[in-house]
Parts: sequence; C-alpha cells; structure tokens
Amino acid sequence: MASHEREELLEGRNPVLEALKAGRNIKKVIIATEAHGQQIKEIEAYVRDQAIPLVYWDKKELDRLSTTHKHQGVLASVEPLTTVLVDDLLATARFKGENPLLLLLDGVEDPHNLGSIIRTAEVAGAHGVILPERRTAGLNATVLKASAGAANYLPVARVKNTVRGIEELKTKGCWVIGADQDGSNLWTEPFDLTLPLCLVLGGEGKGLSRLAREKCDLILQIPMQGQVSSLNVSVATGILVYEVLRRRTQSAE
Repeated sequence: MASHEREELLEGRNPVLEALKAGRNIKKVIIATEAHGQQIKEIEAYVRDQAIPLVYWDKKELDRLSTTHKHQGVLASVEPLTTVLVDDLLATARFKGENPLLLLLDGVEDPHNLGSIIRTAEVAGAHGVILPERRTAGLNATVLKASAGAANYLPVARVKNTVRGIEELKTKGCWVIGADQDGSNLWTEPFDLTLPLCLVLGGEGKGLSRLAREKCDLILQIPMQGQVSSLNVSVATGILVYEVLRRRTQSAE
C-alpha cells in the first residue's frame, strides 16, 4: 500500500456524508452552528456512532477555512485516499468471481475528469483505476467531490508509467485495449470484451501517447459525426465501459 500523505479537508455535505458511510479515517468534523436539515442530522448520527470529534463553529470560520467556498456548512479533516497495487485490483475481481475490468489513464490531469471517470467506473462495476506516477491528477478533495463519493469505494492503483502498467497487465493475463480517435477499429466491432480487460484512455486534448498506443493489443475509435474532433475523456470512458458491461451482461444470460 502507498503511504499516507498529509491530512486534507473535505468540503460539503455530500462528500463528508459519503466519506462517513465509507468508513474513511476522519479526524474531525466541523459543522456551522447555523446549519440544519436532514443531511446535517445524518452526518451528526454517523459522527456519534463512529466516535469522531465534532465541533460547531460560526459559519465565518468555515468560510475562512474553505477553498471551494461551497462547504454548505460542513467540513471534515480526513486522511487522504491511499493507492494500492495492480495485484490488489486483480484480487478484487477474483474475489467477486469476475474477469477484471480496469481503466488505465494516460495523462488525465484534470481532477474533475478523473472524478467523473472514477464515478462511471464504480457505478458500472469496474474493479479499479490505474494512474501513472506523473502527468496525472492526484486523489484530492476535488476528485472526491467530482466522483460523487465513488472515490471512497473504487480502488486506485499507481504504476511507474503507462507503458510499465500495460506490460504488467499483459504478464498477468489482461487484454489491453486503447481508445484513440485514430484507432483502426470501431468500438462497436464484435471483439470479445468478456475476457480480462484493461481500457487505456488518454489525457485531455492529447489522447494516448505514442508508446502507449504501440503497447496496446488493440486501438478502438469512437467515430465523430459533428464539427468537434474529440470527446471529453470522461464521456469516452462512459461509452466504452458500458459497452463492456452490455456485452458481459449478454454473455451471462
């Protein structure tokens, strides 16, 4: 397991509530004295059950600490999310009795995109996301908020770089499919997507790196019909992940 970084601040009712539900290591919860409503009551109940320190401060103090200015009267000091090994992701799939479905992100640097990808992957039943050490967004509070709490549940692994990640996945029996607008195969073609699989997606505006494309077993493209030449990476992720889910569901019937 990767080592913990410094504590970070979660802001907002839903991010804090989801972190409590997921059993994150929360050091303290701060609620504005003026805050009220059902979510506040739920947060207070979870805090009591988990014996987490709870303090009530004036809203002005929360405003001072907040960096997003969208704290909704709730802040929480938490240990950052930790990353795991690729082996841990594969073990998760084995435990569920499923063939792995993983996502390897090649240069996704926008935390909102990373959060959206994690949300889509978790909802679709993927077993994890893999990030290279460089040229990638970190697992911070912005990612957690953009993931609608999914980052609390979906494991994320780190690899040295994209190429090494692809090579490791291949040695462990995964079929590695890249997504790129210059791919020679349409995403709708009848490939066997029920096999152990990792989808590799490139960063904003750049797509897959040359070395990543060369290492993939197959490159798929999603055709563009309009004037814009590319899809947002989180949207492309949703299209491909749900195509995999559709085919796996049909295969199991």
